[in-house]
Amino acid sequence: MFSNFAPIFIQVTISKLFIAIIMDSRKLKIRDLTMRDGQQSLFATRMSQADIDRLLPYYEKAGFYAIEVWGGAVPDSVMRYLDESPWNRLRAVSKVMNGKSLLTALSRGRNLFGYVPYPDSVLEGFYKEAIKNGLNVMRIFDALNDIDNVRFSIKKFNELGGIPDGAVCYTVDPKTEEPKGFFAKLFGKKPEKIFTDEYFVNKAKEMESIGAKIITLKDMAGLVNPLRAASIISALKKNLSVPVDFHTHCTPGYGLASSLMAILNGVDILDTNIWYFGGGSAAPAIELIYIFCKKLGVEVECDMKVVGEIREQLVDIRRNLAAFDLQKDHFPRHFDPLTDSLPAEVDALFDQAIAAAKALDEAHLLDICHKIEEYFGFPKPNELVREAEVPGGMYSNMVAQLKQLQASELLDDAMRLIPKVRRDAGLIPLVTPTSQIVGSQAVSLALDRKKGNPDYSTPSLQFISLVKGEYGHTPVAIDPSFREKITGSPVETAYDTSKYKKPENPVLPELDNVKLASNGEEELLLELLPAVATGFLRKRRQEEYDAAHAAERAAAAAAAKVAAEVAAAKTPVEPVTGPTIKAPMGGTIISIGVKAGDKVKKGQIVLVYEAMKMENEVEASEDAVVKRVLVNPGDVVGLEADLIEFE
Repeated sequence: MFSNFAPIFIQVTISKLFIAIIMDSRKLKIRDLTMRDGQQSLFATRMSQADIDRLLPYYEKAGFYAIEVWGGAVPDSVMRYLDESPWNRLRAVSKVMNGKSLLTALSRGRNLFGYVPYPDSVLEGFYKEAIKNGLNVMRIFDALNDIDNVRFSIKKFNELGGIPDGAVCYTVDPKTEEPKGFFAKLFGKKPEKIFTDEYFVNKAKEMESIGAKIITLKDMAGLVNPLRAASIISALKKNLSVPVDFHTHCTPGYGLASSLMAILNGVDILDTNIWYFGGGSAAPAIELIYIFCKKLGVEVECDMKVVGEIREQLVDIRRNLAAFDLQKDHFPRHFDPLTDSLPAEVDALFDQAIAAAKALDEAHLLDICHKIEEYFGFPKPNELVREAEVPGGMYSNMVAQLKQLQASELLDDAMRLIPKVRRDAGLIPLVTPTSQIVGSQAVSLALDRKKGNPDYSTPSLQFISLVKGEYGHTPVAIDPSFREKITGSPVETAYDTSKYKKPENPVLPELDNVKLASNGEEELLLELLPAVATGFLRKRRQEEYDAAHAAERAAAAAAAKVAAEVAAAKTPVEPVTGPTIKAPMGGTIISIGVKAGDKVKKGQIVLVYEAMKMENEVEASEDAVVKRVLVNPGDVVGLEADLIEFE
């Protein structure tokens, strides 16, 4: 009987030990992101289980406080692109690590990995399964920083013996144009600042009050500049009794400098990647953090010799991922901080950066950190992301959307409209999925204005849901008249989880009448990621069926091959000769609204596909007649794939 409760007992023990930790300001705990956020940020989450297995014997000895191995895009991507089970990945890591480091994951509170607000029963079932399979820490956040959307998750993960990590999402107030004229500047009303240090501290305190055992300042876009990192981390340390973690990215060039500021202001845990998986759009490299800490007399709590062994494995893994490498032109030079000496002038840069940080000289600090990164071969800051203050993925989606609409010249207009859309929609943070929703609506707004239409003539379904209130409470209340304009009602209406319908788990008659999902964990995949899990699970059932009917399947396959060869010889494949609609980004076909022979009008929705976990509508760019539909629902297509051919 005791064995049935062992996983929860171990989790409770870990949680109690965790609470008892005496935080030493001269020690820095590391949460390693290499196997989850690092590969997601740089290599489209394409590390296979074989890659993970190759690293695990080294990670077992590395002594990291925690390693992030799950959540985010992992459950989706390992099924979609690698045909692997996310549950098997978690189990494999847990088996090798065996409690040597805490295993952490990322989820979106009420929405988990998707965008459906799930009822409590689904959340509880998912957390139980995750803990049973070895997960210790769940980093829980909400795109709107709506505490109501994370309340149940934090409490339930606590009750189940896990360690809930409450993540406060960092964002900035939208830029405003300077008033013109002397009197306008003198007497003009300045917009109220919403995202102050007090805002983030209050959110953190609320999370702590409902049971969060770690608080993370989560900066997905890398927009926390060094002085903000200093002030917010300092304020969090003064107002919280639980450890404070800092998570950022290097995309706009703040990551390394802001991490140094966080260390100087007492952060307990820092999120880093290992060398070849760090910098650029990922978190800073631990090797650079180690040099800073050594000079500061701060002990980095991991075995840097073993980190070096992992680093050597990552060289080959990164080269094998070259097809997905977002910064393949910036392969960092080999460097081992334990054995390699730095040129005197480079070593001096680290001292100068520390001095600038202590003097709060942000401009000098950033300049020095950029020189350090340049010396080691890390990418330069993304100036566009820094100036626009938007996540890099949001910008890429807007570019793809405008390209598909053949309106790329409107990019600058759409970027300038982002602050307006944010304000109208309650000053929402730019975090997945709200960043995609705002970006898409800014594009629509730019098109509306080009056509001479009123603003918001074409609100997206996601934007309507957001304004209605189905995603949660926005930081600033939405003007009721605007809500009525967009949704038809001035009343805020939350998503009703009682109306949630569990996806059907169909019986497959053609596969001996087995069910699509064969157990509880597979049913959860079907609930959380139905479009991807359906194809993935069908393959598993097909494999099982094939194994049970191997002989007859072999004979049938041989006959089918002969028949196909005969048919192919008689009917050559017709080449694509007419104009086509191409996929603006890779994704899965959800539905098709036209067929061969249909006449379509410009702007008519002809197809819906899922990408970045969002449904995207594809419109006809002109009046035309459909010649052929080249894809089917459920097909996974790549960038620029032909979707529909016209006469």
